[in-house]
Amino acid sequence: MSEPYVIGIGNAVMDIIAPTDEGRLKSLGITKGIMQLVDRERSEYLMAAQADDHSTRREHARMIAGGSVANTLAGIGKLGMRTAFIGCVADDEIGRLYASQTEAAGTRFVNPPVVGAGLPSSRTIIFVTPDGERSMNTYLGISAELGPEEVDPDVFDGAGWLFLEGYLFDKPKGKEAFLKAADQIHRVGGQAGIALSDPFCVDRHRDDFRRLVAGPMDYVIGNIHEWQSLYQVEDLEEALHLAVADCGTVICTRSGEDAILIRGDERVTAPVHRIVPVDATGAGDQFAAGLIFGLAQGLPLEVAGRMGCIAAAEVIAHVGARPETDLRLAFRAEGLV
Repeated sequence: MSEPYVIGIGNAVMDIIAPTDEGRLKSLGITKGIMQLVDRERSEYLMAAQADDHSTRREHARMIAGGSVANTLAGIGKLGMRTAFIGCVADDEIGRLYASQTEAAGTRFVNPPVVGAGLPSSRTIIFVTPDGERSMNTYLGISAELGPEEVDPDVFDGAGWLFLEGYLFDKPKGKEAFLKAADQIHRVGGQAGIALSDPFCVDRHRDDFRRLVAGPMDYVIGNIHEWQSLYQVEDLEEALHLAVADCGTVICTRSGEDAILIRGDERVTAPVHRIVPVDATGAGDQFAAGLIFGLAQGLPLEVAGRMGCIAAAEVIAHVGARPETDLRLAFRAEGLV
């Protein structure tokens, strides 16, 4: 019998990455170094501007399948586990490329591109200045419209783990999809978990998030700010105490400090590998990948947490949100496998 695999549900967002300079950012009206949501018209304008940039000093834009949970699945897949991704793309150039890249990386892309979709595929247009700073402009498009109809119960047969992206909780359809998926993973005896994703997202949907954490979620990953936001307290220990009363396994990441992992009466910490980041994008996504891999292998909670920290350290040491080295070698070097 094959090993249970991991299913993820999240935004299917194509990263469109292009080098630029400070003057170009200013001329396009882009605030350097932040991520901002843009509407369809602004997205199309920026894509056209990018395509029209004929400077010989610049490379062509690269299109790389992204999205938080999709990045996590890519990391888990590179560690040797089977993965499947539930997300929405349109039947357009970006959507077809997203699906094919996901499959080529070893993750099953469950739902085919939507023909005749009213919205285009989602994309983040990323302008990178010479100092490595990323200025991101995200158009959510069809990705944010994912609903329960995209969650096929048959996909869950043989699955053991489910990982959800908090960003998709912004719409009622996304909430319904999450609940349906959690029911299906529990039907097959698996574990459901979520990344809280963003404190502002938690602020907008606090009551629903609380019900989700206290209900069908078996494990929840959040950072200090997300846990504090969820329980509306300033003291982290108080937030974690409330979280443990709600959920079986609680994980708290703390930028630059040891991660805290709590399961029932067990509490451990996992040391962070402190390095100077080249690109912090994907640190949380790959922490989740290492953690879920460790949990899925039945390893001790502390070991799973250490795997998460090692994976996060690897991804911030290079440009890009997905691992480039064989993390299993790093795990072996640390005596974890």
